[in-house]
Amino acid sequence: MDLHSRDVKQDVRELGALLGDVLAEQTSEGAFETVEDIRNSAISYREGELDSREELDRILEALSPQGESIVARAFTTYFELINLAEERERVRVVRQGSQSGDLEDGLVATVESLVESEADAETVQQVLDDVLIEPTFTAHPTEARRKTVKAKLRSIAHRLEELDERRVTDREHEQLWRKVDAEVTSLWQTSQVRERRPEPQDEARNVQWYIENILFDVVGEVYAELEDLLAEEYPEVDVPKLFEFRSWAGSDRDGNPFVTPEVTTDTLERQRGVVLEKYSQALKRLSGVLSQDGRRIDVGAELERSLKADRERLPGVAREAEERYPGEPYRQKLKLMRERLRRIEDVRPDGYAEKSEFLEDLEAIDRSLRATGADVVADEYVEPLMRQVDTFGFTLASLDLRDHQENHTEAVHEALANEGFDYRDRDEEERIEVLTEAILQSEPVLDLDDPGEVSETAERVLQRFSMLGEWQQEFGVSAIDTYCISMTEEPSHVLEVLFLADQAGVVALPDHCGLDVVPLLETESALNGARRIMGTLFENEAYAQALEARNDTQEIMLGYSDSNKENGFLAANWDLYKNQRRLAQICDDFDVRMRLFHGRGGSISRGGGPMNEAMLALPNETVTGQIKFTEQGEAIAEKYANPQIAERNLEQMLNAQVRARHQAIREPQEDVREEWVEAMDEMAPAAREQYRDLLESDGFVTYFGQATPIGVIEDLNLGSRPASRSGERTVEDLRAIPWVFSWTQSRCIITGWYALGSGIQAYLDSGGDVETLQEMYEEWPFFRTTLDNASLALARTDFEIAEYYADLADEDLREAFFPHLREEYERARDVVLEVTDHDSLLKREWLDESLRRRNPYVDPLNVLQTRLLRKTHRTDDEEQTLRLTVKGIAAGMKNTG
Repeated sequence: MDLHSRDVKQDVRELGALLGDVLAEQTSEGAFETVEDIRNSAISYREGELDSREELDRILEALSPQGESIVARAFTTYFELINLAEERERVRVVRQGSQSGDLEDGLVATVESLVESEADAETVQQVLDDVLIEPTFTAHPTEARRKTVKAKLRSIAHRLEELDERRVTDREHEQLWRKVDAEVTSLWQTSQVRERRPEPQDEARNVQWYIENILFDVVGEVYAELEDLLAEEYPEVDVPKLFEFRSWAGSDRDGNPFVTPEVTTDTLERQRGVVLEKYSQALKRLSGVLSQDGRRIDVGAELERSLKADRERLPGVAREAEERYPGEPYRQKLKLMRERLRRIEDVRPDGYAEKSEFLEDLEAIDRSLRATGADVVADEYVEPLMRQVDTFGFTLASLDLRDHQENHTEAVHEALANEGFDYRDRDEEERIEVLTEAILQSEPVLDLDDPGEVSETAERVLQRFSMLGEWQQEFGVSAIDTYCISMTEEPSHVLEVLFLADQAGVVALPDHCGLDVVPLLETESALNGARRIMGTLFENEAYAQALEARNDTQEIMLGYSDSNKENGFLAANWDLYKNQRRLAQICDDFDVRMRLFHGRGGSISRGGGPMNEAMLALPNETVTGQIKFTEQGEAIAEKYANPQIAERNLEQMLNAQVRARHQAIREPQEDVREEWVEAMDEMAPAAREQYRDLLESDGFVTYFGQATPIGVIEDLNLGSRPASRSGERTVEDLRAIPWVFSWTQSRCIITGWYALGSGIQAYLDSGGDVETLQEMYEEWPFFRTTLDNASLALARTDFEIAEYYADLADEDLREAFFPHLREEYERARDVVLEVTDHDSLLKREWLDESLRRRNPYVDPLNVLQTRLLRKTHRTDDEEQTLRLTVKGIAAGMKNTG
């Protein structure tokens, strides 16, 4: 059966032709011909028909400022459209694989792997009970597109879907294509560049859109498919809650002064309003289905008792329900449930206090329907809603708070100083003692609402904790129950947050702790000091009581981005791997269950790459079943903008986590050969030394500023958070996102491969052999994933284009750094190909095809960008065009930071 009537080549060809028509109509035939000349020249060079880019340079050199703007807009819009074509192709592959049953990492494969490994029902139940996957959406500024542009692109995507999946007449085809034409025309006339920096509320709404419009519906389909598959092989197994969605948007205060308590309150209110409306609509639709005549069926004593309780609770509404739905008990019950939902945000009493109460009502309806033989009705209409309520609660997405440890320390010092106590001058041991005693005593030490004379920083921190108690009281503990501490270096940094939460009434030991306090370990010193930090906390009387109140589960966040920026790609990956195992051992020693929170970015350089492969590459000791990870920037749109791709993404993650947890149960300690560990211990320090030598070389920061568009990126209105922590341009102070973004734009992605070749060469020079490395690649998921990710960064690097950027630097800096970077690139490329025994850096044919399709169209944007960067004085129009080239290259590379 043919599921589709189009293919990716047709989509690319027709969208490209349509854009050409729009370009000619909206500008001029001459502008269209110029863009065509540029396109053909770039393609001819890539295909070897031209010996140099001299013709491309000549055409771009002759452009007027207006012509430059048109070219930048044309190629940027092209990539936006081609990305839709490739998204559609991903959907085709998923649907065809689902139809044929050969999606190797889908849910069919999940159950098959359990059966083939001879797992019994008890083991399968244990695995599922352990698994909880928590994607956490952040507002990190790596999404380069405007919301308006994304909306237009989604409209075009829907038309492409209709053309591809519906059987349409010629007339219908013409009508649909005219709508595509209209949207592309509107897209051309719409500004691609934000005129203002987005506010935190904008970012929170953006995250909310994906959860509300895509994941809310998709997650139930994932559960349904898994239940159907398990019913065939393990009918006695119950599927528990497997997903929970969280967000930092509107609550992440680290480095973002614009995330105020008012922003967080607004986010919590809006999300609750959205999800309650979704449930109300679902109950209304359900009322259209559950029209059963109560005189013909027995709904059962449980539902009768539930209805009676509601009638006593809401007598006026009950009378209305009986008058409107005489003899229809389900509809009466649903009307009363909708009223109780409305009253959650109302001053009137008798609204649902917890999601558990709402779930109990739905479960009563579910059991009643099954008792009457209407199992199919319960399966199709009630159970999906129950899954949604269990997953999204009354919060839609739980919020995590986050701030830098220095701010907490300063707030504690100033507040205690007003109470006559000197905290700042105490050593670490004394600070721990003071904080512990304060937490354990019953009376508060501070008045958070009136702390006395404090700095603006301290006031913000204290106000946030004061509001935390109010938030939990108003929205429920689960709405905002996690606090992440950036740059944690000492146990006191964790206890300071516990102390402030205690002063806010969020913690009342030993009985209640309404907060998971999460240290973010991201520096080499913090990771290597993990036993000292966590061991001290686990042995601390106050913290031990808090842990016990949180089911003895400790969440620990690992920072991939800053670790890479500090240590380089290979050393950072090895440090993270080793320290995950170390953390698992520490938690095991203290009988604490660990939940790792992986702070991954979208790019390879920041821990990105396929999430399912990353899950399977984690050390067995760390796979407790619960896993949390950040989803950022353009990666959110790529994974979750399309319902079918979102469902596929959730299935892949579930497949990986179930398999990984099952493997961890069977083999709690990963069997990693000693010679492999020794090889990594030889490679990683050598790679780190090589990387640090580069960063610390005289003039490197200046070269970075001259040979990348960092100056433009710092000024882009990508997100509400500043690009630098202090406003200074140093590698240490610069955030990881613009650091990676800048190198990606210049096509010299050192953040994903620099020093990898030197590290491996150091191992070989010390007596190691390629055969051992090849064994590591074949048999060790960690090493294989590391090299595969490096291969992707190497494949996206283009030194011919990078040379254009290097030429922007002072000649002495160019000669000092560019040849060396090229040499390191070639060394890494050669050694990766040798170890992997691959002919190409890309093992996926579709990705190789995608890069070959894109490269000729990215090249003109890169060359145009370097021409504009070379100008010391740019007009406003040229500045706008320069920013547009950044957006276009990001779209073409499908990657920012």
